[in-house]
Amino acid sequence: MNQSRDPTLHQRILSDIEGRIVSGEWPPGHRIPFEVDLATQYDVSRMTVNKVLTQLAKAGLIERRKKSGSFVTQPQAQSAVLEIHDIKAEVQSLNLPYSYAVAKKASRKAKAEDSRRLELPVASSVVEVVCIHNAGARPFCLEERLISLATVPEAADADFLTVAPGPWLLNQVPWSAAEHRIHAVSASAEVAAALDIARNAACLVVERRTWSGAGPVTHVRFTYPGDRHALVARFTPASQ
Repeated sequence: MNQSRDPTLHQRILSDIEGRIVSGEWPPGHRIPFEVDLATQYDVSRMTVNKVLTQLAKAGLIERRKKSGSFVTQPQAQSAVLEIHDIKAEVQSLNLPYSYAVAKKASRKAKAEDSRRLELPVASSVVEVVCIHNAGARPFCLEERLISLATVPEAADADFLTVAPGPWLLNQVPWSAAEHRIHAVSASAEVAAALDIARNAACLVVERRTWSGAGPVTHVRFTYPGDRHALVARFTPASQ
């Protein structure tokens, strides 16, 4: 075995494994070949292979389990805390096919809780929309949204079958202010069924309200399985 080739082969092994994971050839849960097998395949030391697998684990692409081996992890999406992010783009960033379906769409009078969320008078007219966003064959996010018909009357006639409510609203109404609230919850029976997860599983919830010059636009609650999503914020130091 030629140890002097290890630095170059380190990058080759890293690129090969990373490429198989990102392309989907090795899906989440796939067992990575054992160190001894990779060492034989690439004609390198086990130490070189160990360094590669350690680097992949630090990057979050694989999980190393004692006595069991290494496995491809479920990819975790990241969204910026202060951005109006696009769920379709989040899913596509994971190299997974995106789809969504409308589970419910109804126009009705606002209830007391709706009025609190949208800062509207009780009995104002709203549209309620519930959607399931999918990443590949698995549910990715549950969207529960209220839209004020006083601000966006066009929402009454929109069916949201081809364009999800979020992108539709961004194209329809320019927003002037937004508020995010982020918290963790345990999945209720309804949420667990919608996301195909265990009841009481940890979930990440992002609630958002937006306003335009004409008044409140929408309140939306996004619920993600807790092990598939992360929020990221970038800060710059305040000027001295």
